[in-house]
Amino acid sequence: MAVCFSFRLAILLLTLMISLAGSDDVEFIYNGFRSANLTLDGIAQLTSTGLLKLTSETEVSIGQAFYPHHINFKNSTNGSVSSFSTTFVLAVLSKYHGLSSNGMAFVISPTKDFSGAVGGQYLGLFNKSSDGKATNHIVAVELDTVQSSDLNDINENHVGIDINGLISEKAFPAGYYEDGNGRRQFRNLSLISGKRLQVWVEYDGVGKRMDVTLAPFKVSKPKTPLLSLHRDLSSIVNNEMYVGFSSASATIISSHYILGWSFKMNGQAKDLTLSQLPKLPKPKKISRLLTIGLPFILVTVILVAVSGVVYDTRRKMKFAEVVEDWELEYGPHRFKFKDLYFATKGFKDEELLGAGGFGRVYKGALPTSKLEVAVKRVSHESRQGMKEFVAEVVSIGRLRHRNLVQLLGYCRRKGELLLVYDYMPNGSLDKYLYNQPKLTLNWSQRFKVIKGIASGLLYLHEEWEQVVIHRDVKASNVLLDSELNGRLGDFGLARLYDHGTELQTTHVMGTIGYLAPEHTRTGKATPCTDVFAFGAFLLEVACGRRPISQSPVDEVILVDWVYSCWREGDIVEAKDPNLGSNYELEEVELVLKLGLICSHSEPEARPTMRHVVQFLERDMALPEISSFSLSSSGLAFAHREGLDEFAKSMSYTSSFSKGFSPSSSVAPSVLSGGR
Repeated sequence: MAVCFSFRLAILLLTLMISLAGSDDVEFIYNGFRSANLTLDGIAQLTSTGLLKLTSETEVSIGQAFYPHHINFKNSTNGSVSSFSTTFVLAVLSKYHGLSSNGMAFVISPTKDFSGAVGGQYLGLFNKSSDGKATNHIVAVELDTVQSSDLNDINENHVGIDINGLISEKAFPAGYYEDGNGRRQFRNLSLISGKRLQVWVEYDGVGKRMDVTLAPFKVSKPKTPLLSLHRDLSSIVNNEMYVGFSSASATIISSHYILGWSFKMNGQAKDLTLSQLPKLPKPKKISRLLTIGLPFILVTVILVAVSGVVYDTRRKMKFAEVVEDWELEYGPHRFKFKDLYFATKGFKDEELLGAGGFGRVYKGALPTSKLEVAVKRVSHESRQGMKEFVAEVVSIGRLRHRNLVQLLGYCRRKGELLLVYDYMPNGSLDKYLYNQPKLTLNWSQRFKVIKGIASGLLYLHEEWEQVVIHRDVKASNVLLDSELNGRLGDFGLARLYDHGTELQTTHVMGTIGYLAPEHTRTGKATPCTDVFAFGAFLLEVACGRRPISQSPVDEVILVDWVYSCWREGDIVEAKDPNLGSNYELEEVELVLKLGLICSHSEPEARPTMRHVVQFLERDMALPEISSFSLSSSGLAFAHREGLDEFAKSMSYTSSFSKGFSPSSSVAPSVLSGGR
């Protein structure tokens, strides 16, 4: 009986311990991992010095470590996810300086078993078929050191918040915000520097917001998080979950270390005692042969250095740049002139892609990444200050859309500005439309380009954090990638402003033939003026003609000619004859009619880009407009009732106003022309 009672008492105590481990207020802290009770999988190990080593000098491997007990993440009263907080210190040591394998992630998961997952870009958490599935119920904070294009990674050094997959809900380049002297500055951090970094992950169960913050070792936690995600995790996180880390290595060998870890439910995780954390392993000692030969090597180096002083001085002058203090905050967006010089083989004519009043554009491949780019050299002068101009260049560089040419950054040197773009191998759209092109795009290819550019403009006008007015939409500024997808490029004239406000400018900028009548009168650019230019673009793609062209007899205005075909009852007659008979009649008619409607002289009557996309996707029927008349300023409805009815059907509020002085001149585009 005594033995039986003791056995029952032991079972009761064990049950109590498990219950405590799964309680709502779980808290633990590891200032180093000597004799720590963690569940390890893959090649993860605890070193003799107290480091948690997730990956080691082994190619294509996975390492994982989890707190051994499940944690109750949900509030029993309402079923919502409770607040939690965690902080840890990590370091990534690479065998080759500046290169790294894939990164690592802090993970909240319903299981510790990831036997079906793969390494590499999936970080040991998913595989190609499981990535992104809602049944995963996984929340992760990735610290990634490789850019995977199929996962939409923003760069090769970023932090992302992931839900059920590795396409991040929110991502930002690794770094932190430093407050000092009354101002806040962003400082970059390299995840593969080999230095220790602090990370904080916090979830507010009331405000439904997750914050991720980074800082260098022994730097206090910044007041401003690196990134925040407003998301209720109640449908993602189960009641009982596990917390831990997962990492994966590929062909480039690197080691991922966790030095300390603190976690708490329903409260702030305790600060780690940084002085008690274990030391990272020291770099391998220099070989004895190098030690013996070092004096001889030093003498040789000194002689070479002395003999190369003159050459080095000339070289520095050759690659001299203009760098001012205010540019330091733009960090990754600034390219070195030397890199661009070598990328374009010294701006050789053999690498020239195009030239004109805007400057010259060269093809190049960046020395380190081998990424193909297009480098545009333009004048230093601008109507606004250079500081403001570069700030807009950097802001535009943050645009991310499949139908926009990515502006990667800039460089300033002496009297010129260099802009760096993604390289588009098939060049600009206009060369496939005019002057007896060697290759003619068929209708399905043209229609795909049209829908792509419409989607890109919708993103600029409504879906990004600010309103972006492109101000130079035309075929020569539409570039085609390797799959003939259309991408809108050349943001040299683009302007940004906050949603709910208006762009304050009175300069007429753009290309004749694409300028809305109200823009030439007031100088004020709005989304309506971009829609007008898009209308001209629709007509030139469908008709294979420029908006204004010369005939043997007179000047031909494309919109007037298409309108005349419509009025005579056969608008499809205006299509490009190079299309032959292989086209969709309804699609051609839709594009031509939509081009006329977007070209309306009254900005209130033009559709928004959202409506344009709906028309092109056949999600909304194109209104039938029965009567038009020509006015001195372009197309206008013959009856005011028709205008009111059409404007009402668009539910469109015009941002057009007459509060600016008219300007009759059209300023030339310093960055115009396609690449």
